[in-house]
Amino acid sequence: MTEYRTGSVSSADGTVIGYRRLGSGPAVLLVHGGMQAAQHLMKLATALSTDFTVYVPDRRGRGLSGPHGDDYGVTREAEDVRALVAATGASRVFGLSTGALVTLRAALAAPGLDAIALYEPPLPVDGSVSMGWVPRYDREIARGRLASALVTALKGLAVEPVLGRFPRPVLVPFMAIGARLQGNGSGDDVPIPALIPTQRFDMRLVEEMTDTARDYAALGSRVLLLGGTKSPPYLKVALDELSAVLPHARRITFSGLGHSGPDDDGDPSRVADALRAFFTA
Repeated sequence: MTEYRTGSVSSADGTVIGYRRLGSGPAVLLVHGGMQAAQHLMKLATALSTDFTVYVPDRRGRGLSGPHGDDYGVTREAEDVRALVAATGASRVFGLSTGALVTLRAALAAPGLDAIALYEPPLPVDGSVSMGWVPRYDREIARGRLASALVTALKGLAVEPVLGRFPRPVLVPFMAIGARLQGNGSGDDVPIPALIPTQRFDMRLVEEMTDTARDYAALGSRVLLLGGTKSPPYLKVALDELSAVLPHARRITFSGLGHSGPDDDGDPSRVADALRAFFTA
């Protein structure tokens, strides 16, 4: 198990944002995606820790951090990132999925960010991101049917293509067994059953940032846009739109990787190599 220290900062609304810290060197912040916590980016953090001091926060509503709060939205999440940047001195930030949306929004109000790397932000462009599955997911969460809600979210997001080959009656019990085997987590890890309900908050971010790509046309940070060839088309649409809008952006597409490329179940070493080169440029 990777050794790390923990710490925390207070965001603008007083919410505590906890993080894991490892490595040494210039500070880098890693922001996880939906239905995730800091634990899912630890292999990426470890790979980068040879060159950087890496901070991996639990986004609000998870693990070491406080609740989402009554006034939850992208403004609150961006404030969390800015509080982390101010406390750690990080001028380099990586965001995965909805974590990339948060990073993008935070960069607008954090001129000290020299470089941001975004892996497949689910930024809606002219209705490109399907939201029709969300009401069913919400009903299943309200009824405590977590395995069903997980299947609904994964099928709706289409980030795991193999799941599309199996019917719900097969997937739901399989997911339920997997969640039970995962148990209560270990150490600072957040158990999967506790992460499943957080997706409804992440979908608020997606909805709130619909058709906002042009808001970032004057962004001063260097930007690295990352994606994989196995990811669903709507994520490529978002990267295409941002590529056309952002003034200081370059792009890398990883052959054979999907949306989980940077996390512990993907190929974080490949992503780490690209990030290391970008952050040290």
